Parts: sequence; C-alpha cells; structure tokens
Amino acid sequence: MFHRFANPTRFLKLSRVIEPWALAIMVLSLGAGLYYALFSSPVDYQQGHTVRIMYIHVPSAWMAMFCYTAMALASAVALIWKHQLADVAAKATAPIGAGFTLLALVTGALWGKPMWGTWWVWDARLTSVLVLFFLYLGYMALRDAFDDPARGAKSAAILSLVGVVNVPIIKFSVDWWNTLHQPASVVRMDGPAIHPEMLVPLLLMAVAFKFYYMWLVLVRIRQELMVQRIRALHQREASA
Repeated sequence: MFHRFANPTRFLKLSRVIEPWALAIMVLSLGAGLYYALFSSPVDYQQGHTVRIMYIHVPSAWMAMFCYTAMALASAVALIWKHQLADVAAKATAPIGAGFTLLALVTGALWGKPMWGTWWVWDARLTSVLVLFFLYLGYMALRDAFDDPARGAKSAAILSLVGVVNVPIIKFSVDWWNTLHQPASVVRMDGPAIHPEMLVPLLLMAVAFKFYYMWLVLVRIRQELMVQRIRALHQREASA
C-alpha cells in the first residue's frame, strides 16, 4: 500500500478527490458544533459558561497528539522505505500539529484561570503538552538546520521518532501522577462520563478539527510537491 501511494502523480489524483469532501465535512461539522456548543449545550453547574472553552480545548489537545503520531509514522515510513512522499507528509503535518498544540495550551490557560485560580501549573499533563509543542518546533527547526535537505529531513525524522514517547505520557499522565488536570471523561473503559448534550458538540468539533487537518495537510503536500518540481526544473536548467 505504501509503495502504491508513494507515487506523487497517483497521490495528487487521489487528493483532488478527497480535498473537497474533507472541506465540506469540516465546514458542516464545524457549523453544527459551534451552534450546539454556543447556543444549545447546557451551562455547567460549577464552571458556568467557562465550560464552552472545552469545545475548542479538548479537540485541540486530541489533534495535537494525533498530528504528532501521524508525523512520527510518516517519518518512520520515510526512514525505512525511503518514500519521499512520506517525508513530505511529515513536513506538512508539523506546523499544523504545532498550531493545534498552541491552541490547546492557550485555551487551557484561559480555562484554568477561573477553575484553578492560575494560568499555569507545572503538573504532568500541562508540562508534557508544552514539551510536545517544543518537539514540533524542534522538528521544524532541525529540518532547516542543514545545508543538505536530506540530512535535515533524516535528523528531523529521528527526532520525531524519539519524541513520540511523549504522546502516551500526555495521555496517561493524569492516571500516573496526581495533577490538577481532570482525568479522562470521554475515552473511558466504562463509557463517557460527560452528559450527551455536551458530548455531541464536543464530538462534532473533534470531527471538524480532524477533517480540517485532512484537508490542510493534503493542500500543503500538494504545494510542497509543486515546489520540489519547480526546484528540480531550475536545477536542470542551471546544469544545462
């Protein structure tokens, strides 16, 4: 399967089919999610209207971990099978994941101030998410730190694989350590511990963020492939 879709021409044809559908699903789910989150979902008896930050914060945190996992998998494929397209996918994912991580940190601070009385605490969950943000920044910086793009891509791929250990730490930090951050309330063995009227908009926003990533990463991959083609043409002209 990797070899089949490693062909840029075949991938571009497939992406042109997927992109409009991903964009349409993202717009519809985002519109529905925002409506339910802002106007239909109930006010929490403890948090009041502050609970509405959850509908941005939680999907952002989910996507921060999802994007890093996708970036690490793409980096592994690029290192093992030498697929250029996988390396491009990892490169395209990095700034998107960094954006989601930053959004999770900012909204978490906005949520934490009225709930905990402080913008930030150095507990396990918050600190590990901050480390994730620095891993994204390190990946992007390392790619551009070498004159040889191949060396930069390989070094960044290795960093992403080393840093993937932070993802399960983020996930299980509230279970392993005593933190201010609340434990999981959606993905649980005994089912979600959140009211359906809040769960529905939360899942709608999660779907919107997921398809936004899908659409944006396809656009970024297509742009990067075009840049590489133009660069290759310029090199051929210069050598001729």
